[in-house]
Amino acid sequence: MERAKSANPVLDALLQAAFALHPTEIDLSLERLLRLLGRLGNPHLKLPPVFHVAGTNGKGSTCAYLRACLEASGARVHVYTSPHLIRFNERIRVAGSIIDDEALAALLGEALGRNAGQPITFFELTTAVAFLAFARTPADAAIIEVGMGGRMDATNVFEAPLVTGIAQLGLDHQAWLGPTILDIAREKAGIAKRGVPMVISRYPKAVTARIAEVAGVAGAPLQIRGQDWDAATYEGALHYRDPDGHLALPLPRLAGGHQADNAALAIAMLRTQARRPGGLAIPDGALRAGLGWAEWPARLQKLDAGPLTALLPPGSELWIDGGHNPAAARAIADAFRTAALGERPLHLIVGMLAAKDAGGFLKAFAGRATSVLGVEVDGHDSHPPEAVAAAARDAGLPAQTSAGVGEALTVIARAADRAKPPVVLVTGSLHLAGAVLAANGQSAG
Repeated sequence: MERAKSANPVLDALLQAAFALHPTEIDLSLERLLRLLGRLGNPHLKLPPVFHVAGTNGKGSTCAYLRACLEASGARVHVYTSPHLIRFNERIRVAGSIIDDEALAALLGEALGRNAGQPITFFELTTAVAFLAFARTPADAAIIEVGMGGRMDATNVFEAPLVTGIAQLGLDHQAWLGPTILDIAREKAGIAKRGVPMVISRYPKAVTARIAEVAGVAGAPLQIRGQDWDAATYEGALHYRDPDGHLALPLPRLAGGHQADNAALAIAMLRTQARRPGGLAIPDGALRAGLGWAEWPARLQKLDAGPLTALLPPGSELWIDGGHNPAAARAIADAFRTAALGERPLHLIVGMLAAKDAGGFLKAFAGRATSVLGVEVDGHDSHPPEAVAAAARDAGLPAQTSAGVGEALTVIARAADRAKPPVVLVTGSLHLAGAVLAANGQSAG
C-alpha cells in the first residue's frame, strides 16, 4: 500500500486517517468510490471537459504535454496524476496550481467525514478529493491520469470524457491486470466510452486488435496510430500527420527518444477532441509551445547542482528516472546509448519495490552499464540491495550493494577516472527518484 506524509501536522493526521480505512483485502471495484462520490454530490459529473489517459508507461508524460499545450492556448487546466514524488499535493493541480495544504486538508476532512469510516482504498478516497477540488474551481479542461489498469480504476467513473488515450503498454501489475500483454491491453482499454474517441499508440497487431475489440463493445471510435494519425522524427523536428494535415513541431523538451511518442499521442488527442462538438480549439502555435514547455520531473531528468551532485567529480552527470518495469528500462537504456562505455562510464544506482521484476528491468542494461549498485527504497517494501545486485549479476552486470544513494555516489566517485567523468543514473522506483530530488534540494513541481 502506498504511503504519504506531510510536514503539515493537520494534513499529515488526515492522510494517516485515510490510510487507516484501507481494506485488508482489495477487490477491484468502483462501488466504494461511487458510494462516496454520491455522498459528496457526485463531483465527478461536474468537471470541465475530461482528457482521460491510460497506459503502462508514458501516460504521465502524455498528461504533461496535454497540460502544457492546453495552457499555452490560454486554457485553465486541472490535472490529477499519481504517484507523487515528494509531497502528496503534487497529485492535484487545480486550475494550474498545485493544491495548497489548507485546501487539501479541508477537502480531505470533508471526504473522510462523508465516508463515515467505511472501508475505502487510499487512492479511491484521494481521487474523490481531487474531483471535489476540480468541481468547485472553474477551469476549461481536466486531465486525469489512470492510476492502475483502466476498467476498474478509481478514475474510470466519467460518463462522457471529451477524449481518451492509451500510451505505451508493457508488463506491470500482472497480479491485478492479468499475466499477458493482451490481458493488460484489455484492462487499459476499459476506459472506452460510447461515442468518445479513443486515441491509441502503435502496438503489435494482436494488442491493437484486443483494444479494438473492447472499444467496439463500448461503442468508442478508435484513432489508431499508423492508420488514422502518425508521427515521425526527422530533420530535427517531430512531424505529425492526420486528416487535418501535417505539422512540423519542435522535438519534445523532455529527454529520451520515447518522449516523441508520448508527445505525438498528446497532439493526436488534442487534434481529435477539437473535431468534436464542444471540443477545445488549440492553435498550432500552442502545440509548438507546449512541446517546449512540458515538464515532468523524475523522467530522464538531469539533476542540477546540489548536495548529491557535489559528491561526484567535476564534469559528471547525475540523472534520475522512476521507470520500474522492463518496457521502461528499454526506453531508458536507449536514451543512454551515447554514454559509450569506452568514453563515459554509465553507473546505475537501483532500488525497486518488492513487487517489481528486478531481473527483467536490469536485462535492458546488459552491455551498456559499467556497474550496478543496489539500494533500498526507504519507507517502502523493496527488494533488498543484495537481491538487486544478484539480479544485475544474472544479467551480466558487475554489481554491489550500498547503504543508500549518497554512499553509492561516494563509491562511484572514488573509483572514477577524472579524464572520463561518470554518468550516474538513479532508477527503478519513482519513490526513490523523489527521495533523490528532495536530497538534492530540488522540487517536484
